Amino acid sequence: MKTPKSIHELMAQYAPQEVHYYSDSTTGLKALIVIHSTALGPATGGTRFYPYQSWEAALEDALQLAQAMSYKCAVAELPFGGGKGVILGDPKRDKTPQLLRAYARIVQQFNGRFTTGEEMGISPEDIKVMMDETKFIAGAKGITPDIAPVTAQGVFYGLKACFQTVFGNSSLHGRTIAVQGAGKVGYHLIKLLAAEGAKLFVSDIDRRALDKVHSEFGVKIVEPPEAIYALECDAFAPCAIGGIINDTTLPLLNCKIVAGSANNQLKEPRHGDRLHEFGILYAPDYVINAGGLIAAVQDLLGGSLAKALQETEKIYGRLLKIFEIARRERIAPHRVADRMAEERLRKH
Repeated sequence: MKTPKSIHELMAQYAPQEVHYYSDSTTGLKALIVIHSTALGPATGGTRFYPYQSWEAALEDALQLAQAMSYKCAVAELPFGGGKGVILGDPKRDKTPQLLRAYARIVQQFNGRFTTGEEMGISPEDIKVMMDETKFIAGAKGITPDIAPVTAQGVFYGLKACFQTVFGNSSLHGRTIAVQGAGKVGYHLIKLLAAEGAKLFVSDIDRRALDKVHSEFGVKIVEPPEAIYALECDAFAPCAIGGIINDTTLPLLNCKIVAGSANNQLKEPRHGDRLHEFGILYAPDYVINAGGLIAAVQDLLGGSLAKALQETEKIYGRLLKIFEIARRERIAPHRVADRMAEERLRKH
């Protein structure tokens, strides 16, 4: 078993501009805000509410997610840098309006250098509570009550790009797709895929979420949830937690494509190289799942939902370009995406 990285090692690996720790005994708030880069503009990134086992675990997640946001903004050509907020705790047990307002007051203190929005454990309803204390939050302009459908739309376009690359046809009709996670984005992606006529297999640890997609779309439920990895399918779409492409799961995969909405799907960059070696096409997560960020940025800039959807459609062509460079240079797609992001960050 690997020894967890020290705080010094993590800081050296991700090289953030700023890391801020917060603890408020009155509300029970324990939080971190990481600003990875402001090279392209003020830092932006959703806030994740999650029961981390330690401050160190929360820091590692926040650093990784903030770096991914820098790369996501760079590849999507958005005038923002990468940041991330994390709140330590169980959102079902620890979340209160007082705690959310205390966190929002912290965001307000950054005065626009860090803007945030919904993420795992933070709902559109929570955003409304936080708006009482800060204007630096996606959703304040109200172009859409929920960014999850826009994220799902981007993943849908991305899957089409993957199928075009692997099978020479972007149609998803009759294709077998295994979706891990039927929550916010997963639900909306399943809805789009079902309408397209895909054959869907779905896993989730939340039985109610499974029952909902089963009754509405007739998907096949995969039990136990971990059986989803070995399922024979055309594409595996991770739409839940990150780090699910790892030493344990990778040898089990029985698909041609890995493409979903989850952040940080690769446990480590080398796992993307292994997917490439196994002949499995991987859509870099921060490229394919950028729809939500695009919608959030449109909201922050006073744009429109129509403009957000128009920009989200570009994910299709963006991925085709990455896949073509990867094919030509015989390297993994995530390496191409990282290089594109880093080159843009260096220019500014």
